[in-house]
Parts: sequence; C-alpha cells; structure tokens
Amino acid sequence: MGTLLLELAGPLQSWGTDGRFTERATGHEPSKSGIVGLLASALGRRRTEAVDDLARLRMGVRVDQPGVYERDFQTMHQRTWDKQAERWVRGGDSKLSNRSYLADAVFVVGVEMEDSALDALAEALLHPAFPLYLGRRSCPPASRVLIAACPEVSLASALADEPWHASASYRRARARRGLAPLPRLEIVRDEAPDDDVSLPRETVRDVPVSFSPEHREYGWRTVVREYVSAHDADNCGPGGSASPVGRAVLEDLPAHDPWSALEG
Repeated sequence: MGTLLLELAGPLQSWGTDGRFTERATGHEPSKSGIVGLLASALGRRRTEAVDDLARLRMGVRVDQPGVYERDFQTMHQRTWDKQAERWVRGGDSKLSNRSYLADAVFVVGVEMEDSALDALAEALLHPAFPLYLGRRSCPPASRVLIAACPEVSLASALADEPWHASASYRRARARRGLAPLPRLEIVRDEAPDDDVSLPRETVRDVPVSFSPEHREYGWRTVVREYVSAHDADNCGPGGSASPVGRAVLEDLPAHDPWSALEG
C-alpha cells in the first residue's frame, strides 16, 4: 500500500458536514466527503456518478496550521425574468444565510491506496478535469494540491514523516508568542484494525454515498486522533521515497498560478 499526500491551503476553506439551508458551518479540518469530492473532480466524475471506490480509501488529515474561524453573513435575493422589460428583476422574499470558514489554514492530507493506483490519481490532481476547491466553490486552493505519491508508505508513516507545511508568517507569529519552533501536530484519520485502544475515537457522518443533488447521502466512520512532532527535514516516508509522478515531476513544473485559468 502507498499514500498520496496533498496540501490544502488557501485564504478560505470550509468543510461542512451538517450545514443545511441558512446555516453552513465548517469543521476544524477537512471532511472525508470534501476530500472524496476533490478527488472525484480531479478525475472528471459527475455528481451523479459513483464514488464508493474513493470513499473506501483510508484517509488522514494533519493540521499544520489551524487557521482562524470566520463567519460571513450573506443576504440572498430571488430574481424573476420580466418579459416586458426583458431583464431580471428582484422579487420574492430575501433569505439570510450564515456561513463559516477557516481563514489561512494549512492541512496535509494522506490518502492510502494500492501502489498501482497512485500515479494515475496523482496525474489527475496535476491536471484536474474540473476545478478543485477547498470545501466550497468559492474557496480555491492557493497552491498546487499534490505534494507527492509515496509507494510502499503507510498512511500513518507518510503523515508523520512529511515536513511541516506552516507558512513563514505563522512561524513568526509563534516565535513572537514565545512558543516552541516546532510544535506537535494533530492527526485525524480513519481508524485502523491495529490501532492502540487508548487513542481517542469519535464517530462522524461524512462518508459520501451519493453526491447527486436530488439525493445526497452520507454514511458513518470512526476516526482516531493522535499527535506527531513537526520537523523540517525533506523526506517522504522511510528513505524519502516518492514516485516519479510525485516530487520529481513537481520540481519541473512552473509555479502555481491560479489566474492562469483566466488567460485568453
């Protein structure tokens, strides 16, 4: 088994698991439904297509930079088409909405799968069929999502050995507060059969069964929480192994420019 490593960083992220209608909350870290949706977008799958193969993959999230909780109050107005004036006009009742976000957060996500599937999914993340976003369409990633494809590296090892991805400004802020240069990082991951029984566990409902707009459905999973020490060494799993579609290819690519999609 190998692990695909992703970096999720951006001005805003929102990973809701129970938000509906006018209240749209966000979790403290990416949800499994959000990650499965991101992978499905990269592969070019429609909302009505099956995602059970992606939902079965073991996933873990490392919180490298927690971010700041933000709340946005929005007003939505209904519009109707005025045939006589041939234009849209405001009509109906206004709707109020509270939406929550994480600002300036950075997460390292690991997705464990068969080694034979690593390179294909890594290529899809480098050249996604549909735009990728961090929970909501209004939250694009600030950097390239793929970190590396790590063959023969378990999920736990990949998340523990990957260097710390916090921004320079976050590190400076920690230093001004007199905190340790390298903190302990929280990991939230799918439970494994051989996990220590002393690890904290909780059950969350964020496993996508269907993304269809007509019938969205989610299942339950058990997650464990643990901590690892941050480090700045440049490696990826035991021996620093990474597939050619991982770090080697990334070094030859131009810097990520989100505005390039608007050219032409």
